[in-house]
Amino acid sequence: MLSLIGLIGGLLLLIVLTIRGMNLFIAAPLCALIVALTSGIPIFIGEVNFVTSYMQGFSGFIASWFFMFLLGSLFGKFMEDTGAADAVARFIIARLGRSQAVAAVVLACAILTYGGVSLFVVAFSVYPMALSLFKDANLPRRFIPAALAFGSVTFTMTSAGSPEIQNWIPIKYLGTSPFAAWEVSLVVAVFMAVFGFWWMRRMINKALANGEQFEHWEQDPHIADRALPSAITGLIPLLVVLVLSFLLHDSLGHLALIIALGGGVLTLMIINYRYFINMQNAITAGTTGALVAIGNTAAVVGFGSIAKSTEAFQVAVEVMTHIPGNELIGAAIAISVIAGLTGSASGGQVIALPLLAPHYIDQGVNPEELHRVVSISSGALDSLPHNGYVVTLIRAICNETHQRSYWSVGALTVVVPLCGLVLAIALFNVF
Repeated sequence: MLSLIGLIGGLLLLIVLTIRGMNLFIAAPLCALIVALTSGIPIFIGEVNFVTSYMQGFSGFIASWFFMFLLGSLFGKFMEDTGAADAVARFIIARLGRSQAVAAVVLACAILTYGGVSLFVVAFSVYPMALSLFKDANLPRRFIPAALAFGSVTFTMTSAGSPEIQNWIPIKYLGTSPFAAWEVSLVVAVFMAVFGFWWMRRMINKALANGEQFEHWEQDPHIADRALPSAITGLIPLLVVLVLSFLLHDSLGHLALIIALGGGVLTLMIINYRYFINMQNAITAGTTGALVAIGNTAAVVGFGSIAKSTEAFQVAVEVMTHIPGNELIGAAIAISVIAGLTGSASGGQVIALPLLAPHYIDQGVNPEELHRVVSISSGALDSLPHNGYVVTLIRAICNETHQRSYWSVGALTVVVPLCGLVLAIALFNVF
């Protein structure tokens, strides 16, 4: 009982401290320590102890993602410094009008995500363009994280055919394909895209009606009064990243992103070299930003490592994976809750599927339907405030605070996917 109280209490405290803006290098280990102490996990000694478990999660994430964060951050800073992001933004505004600035950001994220580019990399790459678009359209910048997240982790990430890991993990356990239940997936994706975009526009319009507008910050790139490169020089590097990632994804996995981003950075440097304001400063800012971003995310991943080591978590998994009643509803609840506890969509799947898959398959559940429900449900409660992607997006990339930006992010990445999940289950049970 004490372990369960500590697990829930530590998670809630982490969410509260994250929203209040506390440094995650302090908040995450502190909350993890509370979880460990209430679960009887020793601090220093023993085969399983707090320090070792936390640092394995922390360092493991950095080892897996460092080069992607570094190259992604450099790509974004080069887009800013050369003026390529501003050029693309002005091109879009001129062709589509200011009213389509949000749609342009969402569409750019959706294309890159469905093309196989990592969610973190998409945020780094598209943010400079999003900043310019919101500035030119005079829209409140606190909605930039919501626009980036909505285009990346909702209707594309968990849809049929998506190369993102959240759509591929179930294949191993269910023997399905990335296009499992594509008919229902298409309906749900369209619903989430339309509903989410309507809701986002409604929130932004309400803010505009209340007098909000774009806020210029001192650290923003000041490039409006200088010659800009052609918009095509900003689109070509993005296209290089997308094409290389798509072509190499199946054979190289995550390593494809390193090659794709390296190609994008080099392309950007070559075709826009003479437009750099200060390349050295851009490199310094990019590397510093990458370290902050990956450090914040790794700190939260370390908390998840401690949480998964507790007795209460194991009991929760056992209970969640044996929920009586409709099997698809039971699977959806199990994946959602575990993803929420770990702050990871893929983590929720990897933990629950080894238990869920054989149990429900033996009961005659359609594997394709289960695949799609598992995929969609993993992308809902995982986006609570302590999620690594959410923390990195809001704090490290957009330089925002949870208090200003998370509520719109949560609406679009938690509520909208949950509505899509309900629709998917309803369609599977009706047809």
